[in-house]
Parts: sequence; C-alpha cells; structure tokens
Amino acid sequence: MLATLQQTGHGYTARFERHFKHSVTEVWAYLTENDKLAEWFDELRVHDLREGGALKFDMQDGTFEEMKILELKEQVVLEYTWAEDQVRFELYPEAEGCRLELIERITKLTSHTAKDLAGWHVCLDVIAALLDSIPFGSRKDVWTKWHEKYAQAVNELTKTVL
Repeated sequence: MLATLQQTGHGYTARFERHFKHSVTEVWAYLTENDKLAEWFDELRVHDLREGGALKFDMQDGTFEEMKILELKEQVVLEYTWAEDQVRFELYPEAEGCRLELIERITKLTSHTAKDLAGWHVCLDVIAALLDSIPFGSRKDVWTKWHEKYAQAVNELTKTVL
C-alpha cells in the first residue's frame, strides 16, 4: 500500500503504515540496533541513542551526515532529522504483534522526493521480510516499481498545490 501524502501548513507529510506479527521489542531492535539496522539500511548507523544524540549516514564517499535524534521514547518513538526533513517511527502494540507508522515530514517536494519515498517503502518491506525470515529478492526491482507509483503520487500532489 502506498504511503499517504498530504500537504500541511509547513510542507508535506508522507505516512507509511505496516502491521507486523512481531512484538514492539523485535521491531524496535531493527530501528535501533546497528547489526539489525545494517540488514535493511546499510548506510545508516546509530551513533548515540538518546534525545539529542545522533544517527550517522554513510555518504559512501568517506563522509558521514549526522542526523540529530529529536525524540526518543524507548520502544515507542524514534524521530530524527533527515537532511532538511524529519523521519519519525512510532510503534503501537496490537493483539497479534504491532503497528509501525513511519512519518516523513517533508519541507519541500523535489525531484528526489519520489526516490526517498520509494526507498522508505522498500525498507519497510525488507524489515517485514527479515522479521518473517523470508528472502526479499531484488531491492532494485521492487524500488523501481514503487518509484513509478510515488513519482505519480508526488506529481498529483504538486498539481493540487499549484
């Protein structure tokens, strides 16, 4: 299912929702433990897990970009900066596992927005596959499919804004 995109008073939001048949504790580990984080987002590492702490993004050229942790509530909320934007993970226990919501607050839509949205979509699908211990296949092929859909959704959103 495509993320919900909408304009807000300060830009835009993209809201992804996933239901896992796994506990909050298991899902939280994939968001905050570097060995598990590396399995679904190889460039991202937790540097200092606390409010005011940081994650680091490996730019693959010998440099790292620091993402400041804006909010951290153990096994409930992890929010950090993402360049000019913000990424927020929220976890909610459910009877048969948990619900994860990923909310990206986007300052402005750019030519890269659809790429990022497709990337987050695939990352969440990879987390689901890892939790269920099933192979994922070609991330690039899956990303390409979702990128087309997000490019169309971003294009539709920009038409309504104009």
